[in-house]
Amino acid sequence: MLFQHGRLHVRKLEEHDKHFLVKWLSDPDILQYYEGRDTAFNHDKVTEKFFNRQDETVRCLVLFAGNPIGYFQYYPLGENEVQEWYDGEPGVYYGMDQFIGEPVYWNRGIGTLLIRAACEYLTKQLHADKIAMDPQSWNKRAIKSYENCGFKKVKLLPDHEWHEGKYRDCWLMEYMRET
Repeated sequence: MLFQHGRLHVRKLEEHDKHFLVKWLSDPDILQYYEGRDTAFNHDKVTEKFFNRQDETVRCLVLFAGNPIGYFQYYPLGENEVQEWYDGEPGVYYGMDQFIGEPVYWNRGIGTLLIRAACEYLTKQLHADKIAMDPQSWNKRAIKSYENCGFKKVKLLPDHEWHEGKYRDCWLMEYMRET
């Protein structure tokens, strides 16, 4: 187990988790918020994107009360992002992304619980000074949830992410470690 909070558990992805990702990432309700409805995943695409990668991203399964319900990942920000977003200011910076893949678990506070637990893990265990996320500016529900967890909008990133056939504006949002 990577981290947990009450009935929420987060662990690294395992090979047998692929079918959950295929299920979630072929569902248009999930894809409208993550990746885009024009990019449905199959087994091969899940394998390529989530399992056959040699990078610093830690990919995880989210469980609630023992049930697989979503995906979480975190990664050290690259030099380009640190330079562009933080003017190269020294520090320990992480990015994170997540989604709840089972809609029955939406609007129950579980996403907020996940984000808070993730921020605690990244700041206390990995000594992150700042954690960044870049939600698309139209995704008001996600932005509100992130703000409720202590994230602040830092900078609008115009045409930052390709989503459903066009580039979309995103908000750079950050969480700062409490000192």
